Amino acid sequence: MKAILLAGGKGTRLRPLTIHTPKPIVPIFDRPFLHYQLDLLKRVPEIDGVILSLNYQPRRIEEMFGDGSSSAMSLRYVVEPAPLGTAGAVRYAAQSLHDSVVVFNGDILTQVDLAAVIARHRERKAKATIVLTPVVNPAAYGLVETDPDSNIRRFIEKPNADEITCDIINAGIYVLEPDTFDRIPKDTPWSIERSFFPSLIEQGATFVAYVSRGYWIDIGTPEKYMQVHCDIMDGLYRTAPFADAASTTWISPQARVEDGAAIEGPCFIDEGTVVKTGARLGPYSVVGRQCHIEEHASIERAIVWANSRISQEAVVRQSILGRHCHVGRSATIEDGVVLGDKSVVTDYSRL
Repeated sequence: MKAILLAGGKGTRLRPLTIHTPKPIVPIFDRPFLHYQLDLLKRVPEIDGVILSLNYQPRRIEEMFGDGSSSAMSLRYVVEPAPLGTAGAVRYAAQSLHDSVVVFNGDILTQVDLAAVIARHRERKAKATIVLTPVVNPAAYGLVETDPDSNIRRFIEKPNADEITCDIINAGIYVLEPDTFDRIPKDTPWSIERSFFPSLIEQGATFVAYVSRGYWIDIGTPEKYMQVHCDIMDGLYRTAPFADAASTTWISPQARVEDGAAIEGPCFIDEGTVVKTGARLGPYSVVGRQCHIEEHASIERAIVWANSRISQEAVVRQSILGRHCHVGRSATIEDGVVLGDKSVVTDYSRL
């Protein structure tokens, strides 16, 4: 069985971070996001390879992951000739497949039991199985209604208040039979959610739900990208380097924290980073590799990508900085600011 990972989006909601870094390889701590998704897929013995459906900056992703040997998963790359939408991308990537296919959206992190999802699909002899997950605010998503036997009844996009009859949404994970793909027009942009799935319902195909109540997040906005780091540090999603030590501080052995620097966990400091005397890293700080945090600088609930410099007495709070950024002396960045790669904030500025 193969899995198709839909990783061709431009990551527009995460801009400017994704201008030079495709969303599948934005860093989560010290690893590209795609590594975490592959970790989940390779836990399923039936899945013997992953097809990455790409469109935006595909070479960057291919150069980083190669044939998949570094992640212990066979990888193949399919580059769309033009954006084909989620359903069009699946058909294009699955042209040579003849077995059931797991389809995985490229912007979700989850603890779903994929083996159980596949078992449900086989048990029900389904043409399609969709993973659903409950959320606190379903109005912000498209809802999915099911009957008592877990058959899909309908999809409700952007529901009004009186249409909210459940709290479960599409989790972006599917098991599909290849003989359903002829419903998807060739080389035409088509949506799984808005076109393909409704067509299955209209034609009476066996289309079933699997509700997962484990951890799930869409990392596609700066707020959610920040949240996933906090969740991992809090132990809500168990993975290295916080798998066995939630709410603690992780400092690379190759980092240097000088005497007199204040570190308050949970936080993360990657290799090659220098934290100078008098600097302060507060809770939920994430500092990438080869950064310089100078004297009396302060970072709190912020993410700083690699090779950035935070100058003396500068403050970075509740913000995200891309690679090779320079924050000048006594500058302040706070309240949700997101800076792209190579941004320069001059001395005494306030953002």
